[in-house]
Amino acid sequence: MASTLVPDEEITMEQLLAEEEHVIRALAHGDIVDGTVVRVDPDEVLVDIGAKSEGVISNRELSARGEASVVLNAGDQVKVYVVQPENEDGNVVLSLRKARAEGIWQAVAQKESEGEILDAEVREQNKGGLIVNIMGLRGFLPSSQVARQFSGNLMELVGTKIPVKILEVNRKRNRLIVSQRAAQDEDRARQREELFEKLQIGDVVTGKVSGLTSYGAFVNLGGADGLIHISELSWDRINNVSDMLNVGDEVRVKVIKLDPELSRISLSLRQMSDDPWDTIEDRFPAGKAITGEVTKTKKYGAFLQIADGVEGLLHISELSWDHVERTEDVLKVGEVVEVMVLSADKVRRRISLSLRQLHGGGPTDEGEGAGSTYEPPAYQFPDDGDEDGGDDDDAAAEGSGAASAPADATHEQPAAAAPPDEA
Repeated sequence: MASTLVPDEEITMEQLLAEEEHVIRALAHGDIVDGTVVRVDPDEVLVDIGAKSEGVISNRELSARGEASVVLNAGDQVKVYVVQPENEDGNVVLSLRKARAEGIWQAVAQKESEGEILDAEVREQNKGGLIVNIMGLRGFLPSSQVARQFSGNLMELVGTKIPVKILEVNRKRNRLIVSQRAAQDEDRARQREELFEKLQIGDVVTGKVSGLTSYGAFVNLGGADGLIHISELSWDRINNVSDMLNVGDEVRVKVIKLDPELSRISLSLRQMSDDPWDTIEDRFPAGKAITGEVTKTKKYGAFLQIADGVEGLLHISELSWDHVERTEDVLKVGEVVEVMVLSADKVRRRISLSLRQLHGGGPTDEGEGAGSTYEPPAYQFPDDGDEDGGDDDDAAAEGSGAASAPADATHEQPAAAAPPDEA
């Protein structure tokens, strides 16, 4: 059976109208659509957005105060915001400015989801924090989210550009919350990771002293702080870190230990110069007369600084051939005296000294043993930790060698220690 064809001319007007309504775009308030400029009139711009009637943009939108004027020509492609789907004249009311603003809100929301760090211009301060401009939007930086070094004076930031991270975007409430502290922490974490990747033990680096403690100095290396333990400040014995360094000082130091898991970097200032104990036996042979300054006195003797980074011990029994009850009866701190080297031990980092060997009256002068060669006793050094404690009388009876250099070069930071807040 042959099929019946319906000629084109039999399509009804109702069908054509229905097809046209199906093709025409349905618009709603708040839509952002693409359009083509049809004509630019003195008071408005006509834009084809695919609706049943053309959209109109007021010419006031082309020259808003405080913004650069917008120049449109026929044929230009534009993105517009639907303010009103249809006005009393049957036209769609459009806005370029609102389309731009919505586009920025969408871009900011995208930045938030990606965790990107943005630059913000600080406009003013209010009682809760700072008002900032981000990509043309008004944002708020709470005082609790300001970088730690500025938390005491927010006015320092007004008029500057700072990196921030977006914490919250709420278009309906026009709410944009940012954090300078989060951006700083993230940036420092990245710098710390990069620093540990490139640092090697033995590297010489430059940094600024960021904090002082009783056990050492923290040095900002750009991304992480390293610690110079007090024993690594100098080959000399240091009692107070502040005697050598101040916050803000720039120093060149050597990396002596790395612990990426704990984010710890151990540094040394003294190892930037030669170890004075490397040549100690050549410089201070037994029997040599030298001068030294008394740095401290103990029950068992006195410590003398005989060279930079080198202290020797003058045992109480080596002060005089006569019996000495108290070290202070013979020597005072700060006094400079001439002594003889009894022994120098490079490995144990100790030097024994004698005052009485430079004077007559010893066992070789008269009496029993006259004419024999005097052999100095081999003094036993007290433990480093017992210099100010322990049994001094026992130490005096046993004798003591020289003060050794401070403890081993590599030190752990105390468990409770943390670098100071970043500058």
